[in-house]
Amino acid sequence: MLRAVRFAAKLNFGIEKHTVAPIRQLAPMLREIPAARLFEESLKLFLSGQAADTFEMLVDLELFDPLFPASAEALEEHPTYTHTLISQALINTDLRVKQGKPVTPAFLFAAMLWPALPGRALRLQSRGMPPIPAMNEAAHELIAEQCQRIAIPKRFTMPIREIWDMQERLPRRSGKRADLLLDNPRFRAGYDFLLLRESAGEETDGLGQWWTDYQDCNDSERRDMIRELGSRDEGTGAGPRKRKRSPSKRKRADSAAGE
Repeated sequence: MLRAVRFAAKLNFGIEKHTVAPIRQLAPMLREIPAARLFEESLKLFLSGQAADTFEMLVDLELFDPLFPASAEALEEHPTYTHTLISQALINTDLRVKQGKPVTPAFLFAAMLWPALPGRALRLQSRGMPPIPAMNEAAHELIAEQCQRIAIPKRFTMPIREIWDMQERLPRRSGKRADLLLDNPRFRAGYDFLLLRESAGEETDGLGQWWTDYQDCNDSERRDMIRELGSRDEGTGAGPRKRKRSPSKRKRADSAAGE
């Protein structure tokens, strides 16, 4: 079934309607496939240059749920936001593949799973857990559950956590924090992920533009930007945020699928 989707997306053809019906009926059987094999299949699906079209076909054929159950639930609960974020991440991935640029499965899986994360963190907070521990615990649970379906290796689950962790750290820019974040090996991936979130409609109070400007400034200008923050509340990072009614039209970096 996954091979049919992959070939259809690659060759840009549709699947005959008499074939579609049994695929939808048999989609739950993917849960019986070894998770390690599904990891390899997922790389073929999403890193071959047709990831965006593949995603649409997986959803239409009801194959996305057996592969990414938490993300499928988020797609049902928050369809516009979830679809926009995942689709944009995959469009960026396809572009990088076509340009011969490197792509990392860690960023891809971070984007696929992110829409399911805030809701879990909120539920833990409602039980009395502080925001940051709640986000960390939610991330741990989400990745552990996903690995039961798709066995994402530790060499990728660790960067996923680091990309998500950067979403908590990027709003905290006072003092020397901004420069320390710039030196962090995961800064670029975290920054690109922030822009991806904004493109899906998350309201970050201009955080993405601030970091874009900060990278382009000299040392003196950077100090001025830090001083301008003053006593302003820098927020709580990647916690649940209001979403814009329409995605930002600001041009996004095409590197959102790499590190």
